[in-house]
Amino acid sequence: MIVQKFGGVAMKDQQTRKLCIEHIQAALERYQNVVVVVSAIGRGIDPYSTDSLLHLTDAFSSAKAASDLAASCGELIAAAILSAELQQAGTPNRILHGIQAGIWTSGDFGDGTISDVDPTMIKDALTETGCVIIPGFQGINEFGQVMTIGRGGSDLTAIAVGAALRVSHVEFFKDVPGIMSSDPKDHNDSRKLDNLNILQLLPLLETDRPVIQKRAAIYAMKKAIPLYVRGITSKENGTWVNP
Repeated sequence: MIVQKFGGVAMKDQQTRKLCIEHIQAALERYQNVVVVVSAIGRGIDPYSTDSLLHLTDAFSSAKAASDLAASCGELIAAAILSAELQQAGTPNRILHGIQAGIWTSGDFGDGTISDVDPTMIKDALTETGCVIIPGFQGINEFGQVMTIGRGGSDLTAIAVGAALRVSHVEFFKDVPGIMSSDPKDHNDSRKLDNLNILQLLPLLETDRPVIQKRAAIYAMKKAIPLYVRGITSKENGTWVNP
């Protein structure tokens, strides 16, 4: 099996979600079992983005547990929409969230860490349907409270779940065709890299817009999980990141 991770840009509207569905269906045909991790829809001031949810009230600044609960809703909405559209496209699936996903966290609200992943319920769900959808960016702490794991945390969710399930690799779908030699928005001569190892990737993540969250990449290095970064709109080969 594999894990596929779709970010906010991939999930932003029905047209791009159709591309997500095509990628999921292709992966199901090839690998039989696919776990899909999603980010909240859109970015910035988009209605259901994390930032928009966090700006619903100034009171969230002093109520961190409540703030995390609100922030987690972006991924829940994205998971529900993708699940319904997958079902409509003829692909049965199941959503696992909260304690069902088995992702346990610790630390501080807003910047928690994943302390453990229990994949039991994910494995059970995969015996019923080949496609399981998990909202990223969140887990459950020891008191049963929702805790988010920092900006870009859905990348970490995907890799942590992939490691727990011992998948062959984790696929990331982006608005670029793969990992670029430099930020294409700043450099006209930026080119796509076909292969690199995880140690070569880490320096490329020292930017305001990293292609993968650096914390997630370090987790992948510790767990020796191969990564595949590819474009959401492109059929061309992406970039393999080897352990």
